[in-house]
Amino acid sequence: MRFQAGVLAFATILCARAAGSAEPLPSFMVVLFDDLGYGDVSAYGAPDLRTPHLDRFAEEGLRFLNMRANATVCSPSRAALLTGRYPDRVGVPGVIRTDPKESFGFFTPGVPTIADLLRARGYHTACIGKWHLGLNSPNLPNERGFDLFRGFLGDMMDSYTTHLRHGINYLRYNQQEVTATGHATEVFTDWACEYLRSRRPGAPFFLYLAYNAPHFPIEPPAEWLQHVRARAPEMDPCRAANVAFIEHTDHCFGRVMHTLRECGLERHTLVIVSSDNGGSLPHAQRNLPWRGGKQDHYDGGLKVPFMARWPGRIAPGRTSEYPGLLFDIFPTLLELAGVPIPPDCDAVSLVPILRGDPPPAGPRWLYFVRREGGPKYAGKTYEAIIHDGWKLMQNDPFSPLELYNLADDPLEQTNVVARHPRVVRELLEALRAQIQRGGRVPWQPPE
Repeated sequence: MRFQAGVLAFATILCARAAGSAEPLPSFMVVLFDDLGYGDVSAYGAPDLRTPHLDRFAEEGLRFLNMRANATVCSPSRAALLTGRYPDRVGVPGVIRTDPKESFGFFTPGVPTIADLLRARGYHTACIGKWHLGLNSPNLPNERGFDLFRGFLGDMMDSYTTHLRHGINYLRYNQQEVTATGHATEVFTDWACEYLRSRRPGAPFFLYLAYNAPHFPIEPPAEWLQHVRARAPEMDPCRAANVAFIEHTDHCFGRVMHTLRECGLERHTLVIVSSDNGGSLPHAQRNLPWRGGKQDHYDGGLKVPFMARWPGRIAPGRTSEYPGLLFDIFPTLLELAGVPIPPDCDAVSLVPILRGDPPPAGPRWLYFVRREGGPKYAGKTYEAIIHDGWKLMQNDPFSPLELYNLADDPLEQTNVVARHPRVVRELLEALRAQIQRGGRVPWQPPE
């Protein structure tokens, strides 16, 4: 009965909007964690940590079991999420860094972001937390559709308590440099709660809350680490620090959700939670049961937690096996807001799944790319493509191609590239077309 009621409520809001009634536009909050591995949320099977707030969120909403990030690293996934296009089609095939010699992306000016499109619809738009899509004009958050920015422009922090990168302060309130006191996860949480308290029911908003955590350096507050050590004294110290870090992040997420309820906003707000890529194995993060981790095109680097909650609209306690991508958020929110989806969008709306209907029919082409420097990559790209249960990939530009039959071998243990030349040719042809599309877009700023 709860499922049927949720579907009916979802259909009612969509039909009312289509009929031009006074039904208010829904608000949206997208919470993006940084390097949160598939196996580092207890709702996704983590055996040694406790994430009660994310678990409650999953129980009260819809948990996707087969979603992937758009890239194995930060900037490309963020660019894809905000534009609904594959990251190399918006100039971000790699990580945008503070050192130009090590930066492999330039977020294409003029491409409309979801914030641009929602703001034109009457939404107030806010980005709080990590930006990582440019340090200078024309790619500052206020120039890419956000009415409010309170956060960190750079890639990672030297420390969660100093909030610097290479000794430089990249914290901003809109375009003004600011300082803050305390753990960065708590600072961003405070700012998000303050923003929610400033909203009024019936006035639609889009909040993009992008935490730095649990990206390394792994720095949980001391009291959180003490709790984990007391609970599990035998735990490896590196793992214990990471467990404490994630549990602290979960606690802060719980504060945001409490504020949403306290302000009377939750029944009008769709909240989606995910991660920009898999967890970092050298930092004791976990992506089980999948192979590999951050930077890998194996699914440990790509599969991420992905959950959606909207009381009265999404029936609670459901799961979905739909194999989508992080940037599917883009057309989903636009459809719910009554905004036309741009014709060059590469993503697919998840609205049918949210309302309990069958997923979009037929297998999708899922494309992944990363460009990187250093001796392992030399500024070159490596790609992966998935279609109809087959995955063709490289894990760096100089490694041979690998082919996996994900239906028979979901953990990617057996490379069958030599056994299926026809499949390889078909996937390579599709990959060539994607590379040519992305190759038309500059990924370095103009001289």
